Amino acid sequence: MNIQYKSARVLAMLAFASILASPLALAGPIKSAKPLMIQEQGSFAVGGTVIQSTGVFDTTNLSSGGQTLHGDHARVFYQVPVKARKLPLVMWHGFGQFSKTWETTADGREGYQNIFLRRQFATYLIDQPRRGAAGRGTQSGRVEAMPDEQRWFNTFRVGVWPDYFPGVQFSRSKDALDQYFRAMTPDTGPIDVQVTSDAVSALFDKIGPGILVTHSHSGGMGWLAAMKNPQIRAIVSYEPGSGFVFPQNELPPAMASSAGALEAVAIPPAEFLNLTKIPIVIYYGDFIPTEPSANPGQDGWRVRLAMARLWADAINRHGGNASVVHLPEIGIKGNTHFPFSDLNNLQIADLMSDFLHKHQLDH
Repeated sequence: MNIQYKSARVLAMLAFASILASPLALAGPIKSAKPLMIQEQGSFAVGGTVIQSTGVFDTTNLSSGGQTLHGDHARVFYQVPVKARKLPLVMWHGFGQFSKTWETTADGREGYQNIFLRRQFATYLIDQPRRGAAGRGTQSGRVEAMPDEQRWFNTFRVGVWPDYFPGVQFSRSKDALDQYFRAMTPDTGPIDVQVTSDAVSALFDKIGPGILVTHSHSGGMGWLAAMKNPQIRAIVSYEPGSGFVFPQNELPPAMASSAGALEAVAIPPAEFLNLTKIPIVIYYGDFIPTEPSANPGQDGWRVRLAMARLWADAINRHGGNASVVHLPEIGIKGNTHFPFSDLNNLQIADLMSDFLHKHQLDH
């Protein structure tokens, strides 16, 4: 473990412990012990397409034809710390989320954005096409105002509503749960995995080599982006939930669960081999059953963990370097579907730092 980020971790944990002892614990943002030194920051759109209506635009008629729509791009916010390491981290959110995923945690602590800025990595936070700040798409969608948050409480494995799992690494503060639910973000148009992966590939064309960090639904789309763009030098994937790609002649059978069947995706073997050229690590949290369960919020992750292991085996069988880490199996317990923002996210970040160091990706 690098001394630089180990020391920062100790300071942050001491600061967090002192706040927990206060009657005002988790009432607001937690102050960092040291200033965060940023060399450069900004934002931009990348990828996307342009469509145009028929006809000719008439300046006197603002609703006339012949007008354009720029859409289906990703929106990216980036920060580069002083004395940045060579390879940046590109962080891609999961389903129902946006770049907020990687920012301040629901209970007010620093998220991966700041944790890894302090470890001298430039960070690029994505809002994928048709989501969040990249909401302008080229296909229409409908946003339904439908109460569904208890479903996501279960599916994100915080507990079984209204109860938290014993030992869960999630604050029981009402304010934290409120912030957690308010981070949910609707799609403004249909999810198209080619559109999203094309936009992320375009991002790497723009910034050059880097490391892709995905979560949940972006896991499968991340494989697609990496197969398209060799500038993606490694993937760290937290709880991928879909899009497990296999060579056409090696497709495993669908896996049944009370959340529905999980099916693998067949692709040409030549495309699959692109994934064997980079190191890949997958992390899954706690509260995933080992046997079929009637609770779909948990049981869906049972088959996803199993499919991820088959997928990593296929990568390695073809000469690649993929691993699946189930956190409870290495003694790290209590994590939800969001390990990188759980109460022990510094410990989870250390695992990622160790992976990057092992593969010489942190120079």
